[in-house]
Amino acid sequence: MKKLSKKALNKSFLNWFYGHLTCFSQEHMQTFGYMLAMLPILQDLYETNEEQTEKMQTYTAFFNTEPQVGSVVVGITAGMEEARANGEPVDGETINGIRAGLMGPLAGIGDSLVVGTVIPILLGIALSLSGGGSPLGAIFYILVWNIGMFLIMRLLYFKGYEMGGKAVEFLVGDKANAIREAIVMIGTMVIGGVTASWVSISTAFKMVGSNGETIVDLQSTLDTVYPHILSALFVLLCWWLMSKKKMSPIVVMLLLVVIAFVGVLVGFFDPGLSYCSRI
Repeated sequence: MKKLSKKALNKSFLNWFYGHLTCFSQEHMQTFGYMLAMLPILQDLYETNEEQTEKMQTYTAFFNTEPQVGSVVVGITAGMEEARANGEPVDGETINGIRAGLMGPLAGIGDSLVVGTVIPILLGIALSLSGGGSPLGAIFYILVWNIGMFLIMRLLYFKGYEMGGKAVEFLVGDKANAIREAIVMIGTMVIGGVTASWVSISTAFKMVGSNGETIVDLQSTLDTVYPHILSALFVLLCWWLMSKKKMSPIVVMLLLVVIAFVGVLVGFFDPGLSYCSRI
Protein backbone atom coordinates (compact mmCIF):
# COMPACT_ATOMS: atom_id res chain seq x y z
CA MET A 1 0.00 0.00 0.00
CA LYS A 2 1.36 3.38 -0.99
CA LYS A 3 1.53 6.08 1.67
CA LEU A 4 2.56 9.69 1.18
CA SER A 5 5.66 10.58 3.16
CA LYS A 6 5.76 13.47 5.58
CA LYS A 7 8.49 15.01 3.45
CA ALA A 8 6.33 14.98 0.32
CA LEU A 9 3.36 16.46 2.15
CA ASN A 10 5.45 19.21 3.70
CA LYS A 11 7.03 20.06 0.36
CA SER A 12 3.63 20.10 -1.30
CA PHE A 13 2.28 22.47 1.32
CA LEU A 14 5.31 24.78 1.08
CA ASN A 15 4.97 24.86 -2.71
CA TRP A 16 1.37 25.99 -2.30
CA PHE A 17 2.20 28.48 0.47
CA TYR A 18 4.92 30.20 -1.57
CA GLY A 19 3.72 29.50 -5.09
CA HIS A 20 -0.09 29.61 -5.24
CA LEU A 21 0.13 32.68 -7.48
CA THR A 22 2.94 31.25 -9.63
CA CYS A 23 2.55 32.36 -13.28
CA PHE A 24 -0.80 33.92 -12.35
CA SER A 25 -2.87 35.07 -15.32
CA GLN A 26 -6.50 35.78 -16.10
CA GLU A 27 -6.61 32.61 -18.18
CA HIS A 28 -5.15 30.18 -15.65
CA MET A 29 -5.36 31.99 -12.27
CA GLN A 30 -3.92 29.55 -9.68
CA THR A 31 -3.64 26.50 -11.95
CA PHE A 32 0.15 26.47 -12.16
CA GLY A 33 0.50 27.07 -8.43
CA TYR A 34 -1.76 24.07 -7.87
CA MET A 35 0.33 21.94 -10.21
CA LEU A 36 3.47 23.01 -8.36
CA ALA A 37 1.89 21.90 -5.08
CA MET A 38 0.88 18.52 -6.50
CA LEU A 39 4.28 17.79 -8.07
CA PRO A 40 5.88 16.36 -4.87
CA ILE A 41 2.76 14.24 -4.31
CA LEU A 42 2.94 12.65 -7.75
CA GLN A 43 6.69 12.16 -7.51
CA ASP A 44 6.24 10.33 -4.21
CA LEU A 45 3.38 8.09 -5.40
CA TYR A 46 4.45 7.23 -8.96
CA GLU A 47 7.86 5.99 -10.01
CA THR A 48 8.05 6.73 -13.72
CA ASN A 49 7.93 10.07 -15.53
CA GLU A 50 5.19 8.71 -17.77
CA GLU A 51 2.91 8.00 -14.81
CA GLN A 52 3.64 11.35 -13.21
CA THR A 53 2.98 13.20 -16.46
CA GLU A 54 -0.28 11.34 -17.01
CA LYS A 55 -1.57 12.08 -13.50
CA MET A 56 -0.46 15.70 -13.69
CA GLN A 57 -2.92 16.23 -16.55
CA THR A 58 -5.66 16.08 -13.93
CA TYR A 59 -4.44 19.34 -12.43
CA THR A 60 -4.14 21.38 -15.62
CA ALA A 61 -7.79 22.42 -15.35
CA PHE A 62 -8.63 25.98 -14.34
CA PHE A 63 -8.48 26.63 -10.60
CA ASN A 64 -8.99 29.75 -8.52
CA THR A 65 -10.11 30.29 -4.94
CA GLU A 66 -9.11 32.18 -1.79
CA PRO A 67 -5.55 30.86 -1.34
CA GLN A 68 -5.37 30.72 2.46
CA VAL A 69 -8.59 28.82 3.12
CA GLY A 70 -8.13 27.10 -0.25
CA SER A 71 -5.19 25.16 1.23
CA VAL A 72 -7.73 22.58 2.35
CA VAL A 73 -8.52 21.75 -1.31
CA VAL A 74 -4.88 20.93 -2.02
CA GLY A 75 -4.80 18.69 1.04
CA ILE A 76 -8.02 16.94 0.01
CA THR A 77 -6.75 16.20 -3.49
CA ALA A 78 -3.43 14.96 -2.08
CA GLY A 79 -5.42 12.42 -0.06
CA MET A 80 -7.52 11.50 -3.09
CA GLU A 81 -4.40 11.10 -5.24
CA GLU A 82 -3.03 8.73 -2.63
CA ALA A 83 -6.28 6.75 -2.79
CA ARG A 84 -6.07 6.64 -6.60
CA ALA A 85 -2.49 5.35 -6.44
CA ASN A 86 -3.72 2.52 -4.21
CA GLY A 87 -6.32 1.40 -6.74
CA GLU A 88 -9.40 2.91 -5.11
CA PRO A 89 -12.24 4.04 -7.43
CA VAL A 90 -10.98 7.60 -7.80
CA ASP A 91 -10.23 9.04 -11.23
CA GLY A 92 -9.21 12.41 -12.62
CA GLU A 93 -12.81 13.40 -13.32
CA THR A 94 -13.76 12.79 -9.69
CA ILE A 95 -10.83 14.86 -8.41
CA ASN A 96 -11.57 17.73 -10.79
CA GLY A 97 -15.26 17.61 -9.89
CA ILE A 98 -14.40 18.07 -6.22
CA ARG A 99 -11.91 20.83 -6.99
CA ALA A 100 -14.44 22.71 -9.10
CA GLY A 101 -17.18 22.18 -6.52
CA LEU A 102 -15.07 23.57 -3.67
CA MET A 103 -13.62 26.62 -5.44
CA GLY A 104 -16.67 28.83 -5.06
CA PRO A 105 -17.74 27.99 -1.49
CA LEU A 106 -14.21 28.30 -0.16
CA ALA A 107 -13.69 31.57 -2.01
CA GLY A 108 -16.81 32.94 -0.34
CA ILE A 109 -15.71 31.78 3.11
CA GLY A 110 -12.10 32.86 2.62
CA ASP A 111 -12.85 36.30 1.20
CA SER A 112 -15.28 37.04 4.01
CA LEU A 113 -13.02 35.69 6.75
CA VAL A 114 -9.54 36.68 5.56
CA VAL A 115 -10.06 39.73 3.35
CA GLY A 116 -13.16 41.07 5.07
CA THR A 117 -12.28 40.34 8.70
CA VAL A 118 -8.71 39.32 9.52
CA ILE A 119 -6.85 41.79 7.29
CA PRO A 120 -8.85 44.88 8.41
CA ILE A 121 -8.32 43.93 12.07
CA LEU A 122 -4.57 43.44 11.60
CA LEU A 123 -4.25 46.65 9.59
CA GLY A 124 -6.22 48.56 12.24
CA ILE A 125 -3.83 47.38 14.95
CA ALA A 126 -0.81 48.06 12.72
CA LEU A 127 -1.99 51.60 12.00
CA SER A 128 -2.42 52.31 15.69
CA LEU A 129 1.16 51.12 16.29
CA SER A 130 2.51 53.30 13.48
CA GLY A 131 1.78 56.63 15.15
CA GLY A 132 4.57 59.16 14.76
CA GLY A 133 6.22 57.14 12.00
CA SER A 134 6.99 54.15 14.21
CA PRO A 135 8.04 51.00 12.30
CA LEU A 136 6.29 48.78 14.86
CA GLY A 137 3.08 48.72 12.85
CA ALA A 138 4.76 47.37 9.72
CA ILE A 139 6.81 44.85 11.73
CA PHE A 140 3.68 43.70 13.57
CA TYR A 141 1.69 43.19 10.38
CA ILE A 142 4.48 41.37 8.51
CA LEU A 143 5.18 38.97 11.37
CA VAL A 144 1.61 38.28 12.47
CA TRP A 145 0.27 37.90 8.93
CA ASN A 146 2.99 35.60 7.64
CA ILE A 147 3.39 33.46 10.75
CA GLY A 148 -0.35 33.30 11.40
CA MET A 149 -1.26 32.44 7.82
CA PHE A 150 1.53 29.85 7.60
CA LEU A 151 0.21 28.00 10.65
CA ILE A 152 -3.44 28.26 9.59
CA MET A 153 -2.78 27.18 6.00
CA ARG A 154 -0.67 24.25 7.20
CA LEU A 155 -3.42 23.17 9.58
CA LEU A 156 -6.03 23.34 6.82
CA TYR A 157 -3.81 21.49 4.34
CA PHE A 158 -3.17 18.52 6.63
CA LYS A 159 -6.75 18.48 7.88
CA GLY A 160 -7.91 18.26 4.26
CA TYR A 161 -5.45 15.43 3.63
CA GLU A 162 -6.74 13.52 6.66
CA MET A 163 -10.40 13.98 5.75
CA GLY A 164 -10.04 13.42 2.00
CA GLY A 165 -13.37 13.29 0.17
CA LYS A 166 -15.26 13.32 3.49
CA ALA A 167 -14.52 17.03 3.77
CA VAL A 168 -16.68 17.86 0.76
CA GLU A 169 -20.01 17.38 2.52
CA PHE A 170 -18.96 19.66 5.35
CA LEU A 171 -17.55 22.35 3.08
CA VAL A 172 -20.50 22.63 0.68
CA GLY A 173 -23.43 21.56 2.86
CA ASP A 174 -25.89 23.52 4.97
CA LYS A 175 -23.32 23.98 7.73
CA ALA A 176 -20.96 25.69 5.30
CA ASN A 177 -23.71 28.08 4.19
CA ALA A 178 -24.45 29.00 7.79
CA ILE A 179 -20.77 29.52 8.53
CA ARG A 180 -20.35 31.65 5.41
CA GLU A 181 -23.32 33.87 6.29
CA ALA A 182 -22.03 34.31 9.84
CA ILE A 183 -18.57 35.26 8.58
CA VAL A 184 -20.05 37.77 6.11
CA MET A 185 -21.97 39.39 8.96
CA ILE A 186 -18.88 39.55 11.17
CA GLY A 187 -16.82 40.92 8.31
CA THR A 188 -19.39 43.64 7.65
CA MET A 189 -19.31 44.65 11.32
CA VAL A 190 -15.51 44.75 11.30
CA ILE A 191 -15.42 46.92 8.18
CA GLY A 192 -17.92 49.27 9.81
CA GLY A 193 -15.80 49.48 12.96
CA VAL A 194 -12.61 50.10 11.00
CA THR A 195 -14.37 52.76 8.94
CA ALA A 196 -15.62 54.57 12.04
CA SER A 197 -12.15 54.46 13.60
CA TRP A 198 -9.92 55.37 10.66
CA VAL A 199 -11.97 57.28 8.08
CA SER A 200 -12.37 60.87 9.18
CA ILE A 201 -13.72 63.46 6.76
CA SER A 202 -14.89 66.89 7.80
CA THR A 203 -15.65 70.20 6.11
CA ALA A 204 -14.52 73.72 6.92
CA PHE A 205 -17.38 75.42 5.09
CA LYS A 206 -18.84 78.30 7.10
CA MET A 207 -21.18 81.17 6.48
CA VAL A 208 -19.94 84.37 8.12
CA GLY A 209 -21.89 87.54 8.70
CA SER A 210 -20.70 91.06 7.82
CA ASN A 211 -19.59 91.56 11.41
CA GLY A 212 -17.32 88.51 11.24
CA GLU A 213 -19.61 86.33 13.32
CA THR A 214 -20.13 82.74 12.15
CA ILE A 215 -23.76 82.23 11.22
CA VAL A 216 -23.57 78.65 9.97
CA ASP A 217 -20.82 76.13 10.69
CA LEU A 218 -21.66 73.29 8.31
CA GLN A 219 -19.61 70.66 10.17
CA SER A 220 -21.21 71.51 13.52
CA THR A 221 -24.64 71.40 11.91
CA LEU A 222 -23.96 68.00 10.36
CA ASP A 223 -22.65 66.67 13.67
CA THR A 224 -25.89 67.59 15.41
CA VAL A 225 -27.90 65.72 12.78
CA TYR A 226 -25.61 62.75 12.05
CA PRO A 227 -22.06 62.67 13.48
CA HIS A 228 -19.43 61.59 10.92
CA ILE A 229 -21.99 61.61 8.13
CA LEU A 230 -19.40 62.73 5.56
CA SER A 231 -17.19 59.74 6.42
CA ALA A 232 -20.16 57.39 6.03
CA LEU A 233 -21.14 58.98 2.70
CA PHE A 234 -17.63 58.63 1.30
CA VAL A 235 -17.45 54.97 2.32
CA LEU A 236 -20.85 54.32 0.72
CA LEU A 237 -19.68 56.14 -2.39
CA CYS A 238 -16.62 53.90 -2.65
CA TRP A 239 -18.76 50.79 -2.11
CA TRP A 240 -21.25 51.92 -4.76
CA LEU A 241 -18.56 52.68 -7.33
CA MET A 242 -16.76 49.34 -6.83
CA SER A 243 -19.80 47.12 -6.26
CA LYS A 244 -22.40 48.59 -8.59
CA LYS A 245 -20.34 50.44 -11.18
CA LYS A 246 -17.57 47.80 -11.19
CA MET A 247 -14.80 50.38 -10.90
CA SER A 248 -11.38 49.13 -9.87
CA PRO A 249 -9.99 50.25 -6.47
CA ILE A 250 -7.25 52.21 -8.26
CA VAL A 251 -9.78 54.22 -10.27
CA VAL A 252 -11.80 54.89 -7.11
CA MET A 253 -8.69 56.11 -5.29
CA LEU A 254 -7.84 58.43 -8.18
CA LEU A 255 -11.39 59.76 -8.11
CA LEU A 256 -11.07 60.46 -4.38
CA VAL A 257 -7.84 62.36 -5.05
CA VAL A 258 -9.70 64.52 -7.59
CA ILE A 259 -12.54 65.15 -5.13
CA ALA A 260 -10.04 66.09 -2.42
CA PHE A 261 -8.14 68.40 -4.80
CA VAL A 262 -11.28 70.21 -5.92
CA GLY A 263 -12.50 70.37 -2.31
CA VAL A 264 -9.27 72.03 -1.25
CA LEU A 265 -9.45 74.53 -4.11
CA VAL A 266 -12.91 75.72 -3.05
CA GLY A 267 -12.04 75.54 0.64
CA PHE A 268 -14.49 72.77 1.43
CA PHE A 269 -11.93 70.54 3.16
CA ASP A 270 -8.92 72.68 4.03
CA PRO A 271 -9.53 74.98 7.05
CA GLY A 272 -6.88 77.34 5.73
CA LEU A 273 -8.84 77.88 2.52
CA SER A 274 -12.36 77.74 3.88
CA TYR A 275 -14.97 79.29 1.69
CA CYS A 276 -16.97 81.95 3.49
CA SER A 277 -20.17 83.50 2.27
CA ARG A 278 -20.73 86.96 3.71
CA ILE A 279 -24.33 87.96 4.18
